[in-house]
Amino acid sequence: MAWVAGTRSLRSGNLSSWRIEEVMVLRFEHRGTETDATVVDRVWRTRSDAEDTMTSAARTCCHLILSWTQGRLLAGLRGPETRASSAPVPPDTEFLGVRFALGTVLRPHPPASIIDGYVPFPVTDTGRIVVGGEDWEAPTFENVGQFVRRLQDAGLLVGSRLGDEEYAAERPGAGPTERTLQRRYRAITGLSRTAVTQIDRANAAATMLRNGHDWRKVVETLGFFDQAHLAHALRRYVGRTARELQTGDHAAMSFLYKTHSGPGS
Repeated sequence: MAWVAGTRSLRSGNLSSWRIEEVMVLRFEHRGTETDATVVDRVWRTRSDAEDTMTSAARTCCHLILSWTQGRLLAGLRGPETRASSAPVPPDTEFLGVRFALGTVLRPHPPASIIDGYVPFPVTDTGRIVVGGEDWEAPTFENVGQFVRRLQDAGLLVGSRLGDEEYAAERPGAGPTERTLQRRYRAITGLSRTAVTQIDRANAAATMLRNGHDWRKVVETLGFFDQAHLAHALRRYVGRTARELQTGDHAAMSFLYKTHSGPGS
């Protein structure tokens, strides 16, 4: 759950590079990690200077979110969200987020168990996070990769098996039925394939509009039926209109970024 209003890009690049965007009192930095891309998609951080309210866009991936306010650490796992919603932004708070790849499971909290929800993690008096019954040193923006690998080694962070499901789906006569595959997909991601496609497409549309593309280009590129179809998707999943996105509406909203063309946002 990162936040954005109107942004100005300072630097950008591919998975191994970083990017900074400024938003009124918020300044975002996000990058890829050196860990397996099937487990972690993106890492971000920011700081709020003033209290505000944000619109959180729908998303298909889980986020591990840490926040520090006056030295107090809070941590938790936010699940996939099926529609745009509002949330408060506390003042004078530093945030660190880890966006897991679609279908990644941080045990014992599979995505299906926290749809439109949030699971807080206990924090010890010494500032360590309790995950899976063990306490872990809180990661920083620089060493998130080490933190992720430790969780993987402990069997707490498990990558997606969606590749196997997609392979079987392409060969209908050689494996499970379509209904079984759909059931497995929902069990892994917490969402149906249709929901993932719709949410990802809305986020991609919002990103294109924010980057200056005309709505006609967005409709043509992403396969919307028409302008009305696009408008409905933006209202439901992003909480903004095309005009608001194009003009840099200054109301805080979730930070939209999509680093690959496959499923997951």
